[in-house]
Order: sequence, then structure tokens, then C-alpha cells
Amino acid sequence: MKHLSVKQKLTLWITLLMLLLVSLVLVFMIAVSSSVVTEYTFEQLSTIVRANLTGISQENGALSFSEDFSFTRNGVYTLVYSKSGALQAGQPPLSFPEGTGFENGMIRTVSSGEDDFYVLDYWLHFGWEDGVWVRGVISAPDTADVLDELADIALLLLPVMVIVSGLGAYLLARSTFRPIDRMIRTVSEINEGRDLSRRIGLPPGRDEISRLGQAFDNMFARLETSFESEKQFTSDASHELRTPVAVILAQCEDARRNARTAEQYEEAIEVIGRQAGRMSDLIAQLLQMTRLEQGTQSISMEQADISSLVEVICEEQPALPRGITLQADIQPEIEAWFDVTLMSRLLQNLINNAARYGRENGHIWVVLRCVEEEVILSVRDDGIGIPADRLDKIWKRFYQVESARGAESGAGLGLTMVRQIAELHGGTVTVDSREGEGSCFTLRFPVHPYNA
Repeated sequence: MKHLSVKQKLTLWITLLMLLLVSLVLVFMIAVSSSVVTEYTFEQLSTIVRANLTGISQENGALSFSEDFSFTRNGVYTLVYSKSGALQAGQPPLSFPEGTGFENGMIRTVSSGEDDFYVLDYWLHFGWEDGVWVRGVISAPDTADVLDELADIALLLLPVMVIVSGLGAYLLARSTFRPIDRMIRTVSEINEGRDLSRRIGLPPGRDEISRLGQAFDNMFARLETSFESEKQFTSDASHELRTPVAVILAQCEDARRNARTAEQYEEAIEVIGRQAGRMSDLIAQLLQMTRLEQGTQSISMEQADISSLVEVICEEQPALPRGITLQADIQPEIEAWFDVTLMSRLLQNLINNAARYGRENGHIWVVLRCVEEEVILSVRDDGIGIPADRLDKIWKRFYQVESARGAESGAGLGLTMVRQIAELHGGTVTVDSREGEGSCFTLRFPVHPYNA
């Protein structure tokens, strides 16, 4: 049994079970057949004898029989005896023993030594002391013949049932395990080709195997997302860290060879520290984005006053570059469900983006409103704007529109993270921009909790 597949084991067990059930049924039939045949013979004997009783009468001391009276019917012999036991009418079976006593209304077995008979006697009276004995005799059935017939049926039926049940069990097992074979084949192909985009693709259903296939597909989807995120993280990190690492190595080499004074060493350390800080920020952002994509960073939704949050962030904003001023127009006491940390990061990223691409002595406007159970947060600037053919690219990782007036360039991850945070809150973020006039980013998300 160890070396058999589950399909073979199931086929074998169903076949053996059917064989056992058929055998039990046949044994039961054999066990009850004798009693059934006997009961049928008794009923036949009693019915015919009772029917013949009504067809006997006596006129002037002589017996008369009706037209429907029959001395022999369906193997039942009807005999009529006088009170003293003398046979008056009818012919008994050849081997029936003579001189058999009478017992009124009782079916009993009488044996002649060679044959067995069932006998039923009735006293039919014609007066106070006058009457006749009416006897019914039938040969006892040979149950051995019945058993032989059942044995013949069993010999024919058992092989047929075994073949039919075995074939049915095999077809059932093959049909049941076909999806599992498909799963095994798909998993093997994924393992060999390392192609996590493949899916089992079982048709939807409520049975356990369909649900198992769907669970496998969901698992493959999550694994694919995780591996793609890891691949994207590795690619992005290696690409973006190449420049600051090169600057640090070059600065270290330059300081080692050429620096002679404390000021030169201090300048080199400042460059190295700035590039290291940029690397640290970049890695932190990449890690957070990857966790958000994979769902490993849980979102902590809570009901809070988003008006107060936006007001605090705007008031505590450090001095913006190039004389840019920030103005806030905030509708008070807007309660909503959101992650305070992520929403703070989203607003800060939008303000940083507006400052980076803003014009000298320009403005940034932050507006917060609640309209029909929806929070609307917009950040607008009067900076360089975004060309129309680049609007769909700004959400991609590391994409940057050229900054104005040599403003310090960021990592190009801010807007990507903004869109991620918006989607986690069941919201959307859009941009309206005109080149040379400025840009307006608008976040919309529901006031009530959102189940991502």
C-alpha cells in the first residue's frame, strides 16, 4: 500500500467496499430466501384450502362441490375425509403417508421418509355431529434449488459489480485528482522555470480542491509581488546608490591625496556626510515603499482630526528655499479615518515637491476641505509646472522633472509614495499642471474607514 498513489488507493478501497456490500446483500438474500419461500408456500396453501371450503356442501347425506372447486391447484392437493378418517374425495400425492392424523387449522410438516409435505386441516361441519375433514397438502419446497439459483446469480453478479465499481472508482478518482495533478504540474513548471507569473487557473468553485487551487494562485501572486518588489528594490537601490557612493569614494581619494589643511578635510567630510545622508534617506524611502507594496507594513487607521494635523505640519514647516511662502486654508474640525504617520508623510512630500519646483519668491497654497463625506486636500504652487507629455510619468520611481534655478534634486520617490499612501486609504491623487504656471496636486479619500 505504501507504493500506491492516492488515486490507486481510493480505487482499491471503493472496489473492496462495493465487493463487501454486494457480498453482504447476497448473504442476506440467501439467509432470508428459505423463510420467504416457506412463507409463500404457507400462504398459497392456506388461501387455496380456505377458498375450497366454501365450495363443499352436503345434500341428503351426499357431498357436492361447486364449479370453482379444484382438487389440484398450484401444487396444492385438496382432500376430503369423513369423520372417521376415510378418504371421500380427492387424490393425495403418491408419496404422502396414509393414516396421518388431523389437527384443525394448523399448518404442519409431514414426512414420508423420502419427501416432506406441508399439511393444513379444517373441520367442516354440517350439523351438530356431522361433518368432514378438508385437508390441503403441498410438497415442501426444496430450498437447495433456491440456494443454487442464488449462487449462480452471485457468481454472475459479483464479477460484474467488481468491474463496474472498480471502473467507476477509477474514473471518479481520476476526475477528482485531475486538478491536483494540474497543481503539481504547475508547481513543477514554476520550480523549473522560476516563472512566478504562471497560475493553476482552476475554474471557480466551492469544493475543497477549487479553494485549494485558488489559495495556491493567491500565494503565487503574493510571491510574485514579493519577488518583483525585491527585484525592483535591488535594481533601484543599485542604480540610485551608485552616484553617491562614487562621490564618497572620489571625495575620500581626493582628500587622501590633496587635502592638507583642516578646511580641506572639513569640506571633504561635509560632502561625504551630505552624500551619506542622501543614501540613508533613499534607503529608508525604498524600504518603506517596498513594505507598503508587500503589505508587511501595517496601516494603523484611526479616527482623528485631519484639520489639526494639516495645520500643525504647515505651521511647523521649516523655512522654504528661495523665499517661497506657504499659505494654508484649512476647514476646521474635519474628523476622518486615516493613518496619521502616512498622511503626514504624504503632505510633507507634496510640500517638498512644490518647494523644489517652485519659483523664487513664489507661493505654496495648502487647502483642506470636506465635501460629501470626502476629504479633499490640495497643494498648489506657482512654479515651473510640468509639460503635458510628462504628466503620466511623474508617478514612476526616480522620475524627476528638471528643477528650477538649480534647486537641490530629490530622489524622485516622493510622488510614488504619495500615490501608494492615497491608495491605501481608498483614495486617489491627481495633478493639474501648466508649464510655466505651476502645479496642483489633489488628494481625495473617504471620511469613513476603508478596508484595503
